[in-house]
Amino acid sequence: MNPLLKLVLELGPLLVFFFANTRGEWLAERIPALGSLGGPLFIATALFMAATAIALAVSWSLTRTLPIMPLVSGVVVFVFGALTLYLHNETFIKMKPTIVNALFGAVLLGGLIFGRSLLGYVFDSAFKLDAEGWRKLTLRWGLFFLFLAVVNEVVWRSFSTDAWVAFKVWGIMPITILFTMSQMPLIMRHSLEGKQAGE
Repeated sequence: MNPLLKLVLELGPLLVFFFANTRGEWLAERIPALGSLGGPLFIATALFMAATAIALAVSWSLTRTLPIMPLVSGVVVFVFGALTLYLHNETFIKMKPTIVNALFGAVLLGGLIFGRSLLGYVFDSAFKLDAEGWRKLTLRWGLFFLFLAVVNEVVWRSFSTDAWVAFKVWGIMPITILFTMSQMPLIMRHSLEGKQAGE
C-alpha cells in the first residue's frame, strides 16, 4: 500500500474524532441526527466509529488483508464506542486507548515470557532481525505500550475532555514517532541484511 495512503487510513479516524469533538455543536446544528446523540464527545465517538469502519474497509479492499494492530484497535473502538453511546457515558471511549495499549503490551511481554518475540510476526515483512534483536525490540515495544496505557489514564482522569482529545491526536502520535525513530540504532545493529552486506 502507498505509504501516504496508509498514513491517511491510520490518522484519518483520529482527525475526524478531533474535528468532531471541537466542532460538535456546529455539526449538531447542521445534522440534527448527530445532535440527538448528545454532546460533542458523543458525536465525535459516533463519527470515529464510522471513520474507523471506512478505513478498515478501504484497507481490506486494497490489500485483501487487515493488519492485526488496526484490526484489534478497530474492534475495541466499536465495542467501547457502542458502550459510550448506549450508556451515554464518555468514560468508555476514554478508556479505549488504555485497553488497547495495555492489551498489546501484555501480549508482547507475555510472549517473551514463553520465549516468543511476537513483534517479529508483525514486522518480519518490513525488516529482518536476528533473534536477539527481535527480543530487545519486542521488550521495548511492550513496555512502551504499557507506558502509553498509563499516560492515557493520567491524562483523561486529570484533565478536561478537550485536553484529552487534543493529547490523543497531537500528543500520542509525535511520542510514538519519536520512540519509533529511537529504535533505529537497535534495528541497524541487529539487521540480518546489514550483517550479510558486511560479509
